[in-house]
Amino acid sequence: MSEDTVSGTRRALGILKVLGSGDPQGMRLTDIAAASEISQPSAHRALKALMAEGFVEQAEASRKYRLALDFFVLAARAAHAGGLRRAARPALLRLSSTLSDSVFLLVRNGFDAVCLDRIEGPFPIRTFTGDIGGKVPLGIGQGSLAILSYLPEDERETIIRFNVPRLLDRGSFDEVGLRMHLDNVRKTGYASLNTGLIPGMAGVGVPILDAEGRAVAALSIGTLLERLQGDRLPLVVELLRKEAEGISRQLNPFDPTLRYPARSLGAGSV
Repeated sequence: MSEDTVSGTRRALGILKVLGSGDPQGMRLTDIAAASEISQPSAHRALKALMAEGFVEQAEASRKYRLALDFFVLAARAAHAGGLRRAARPALLRLSSTLSDSVFLLVRNGFDAVCLDRIEGPFPIRTFTGDIGGKVPLGIGQGSLAILSYLPEDERETIIRFNVPRLLDRGSFDEVGLRMHLDNVRKTGYASLNTGLIPGMAGVGVPILDAEGRAVAALSIGTLLERLQGDRLPLVVELLRKEAEGISRQLNPFDPTLRYPARSLGAGSV
């Protein structure tokens, strides 16, 4: 795929997001271009392409652009195609079998990370989130750090300002320490931070990224400290990364779990 094609696709997807969050009655070309941070000619070309596919229409009276029926039909079908938890379940089973450790699927929920699924390993461990449905402030625990590290900068800053007092209340690191750890996660691609908050425990977390490189979830393991020392750590990281990449390719952008994780917690294991 050429660079021009990729850029055009990104512009079109960006416009769909703008229209989806804008006035249901439609938006003017100038407003769409401004919200999408592209030129008006580029916005007009992208809109014409989306109209040709039936995803966007232009109201005759106002000449404003809005999402068309075909878009909502496609979204409705996609919403039933299977969620994050279902897509990730085989990866959790493989990781648990290969590593003989407890494996977790975390998803962001506002300022927190929620445990959406877990596979219990043979070693007795203690974790920050506990069982399925447990949550912690973003910034506590390896999976939570992995999610926070790969959010857009403005979202990350908002969460840091809100969560630092919550982290301090739990005996975790201060703002300077948090920022240092987030920088390190972005450099290495994984979180493996053992703060001693849970003595004898250790873990690794990697982000699950959407098509824009934004973290929507994380895979992590929890284990005994001695099981993540020496040469075992890079092997564990590589296994987690491969599985996270596989899940990323299956992400459904219309999956309600990505916005409302609590809705899927009552569904049980799949």
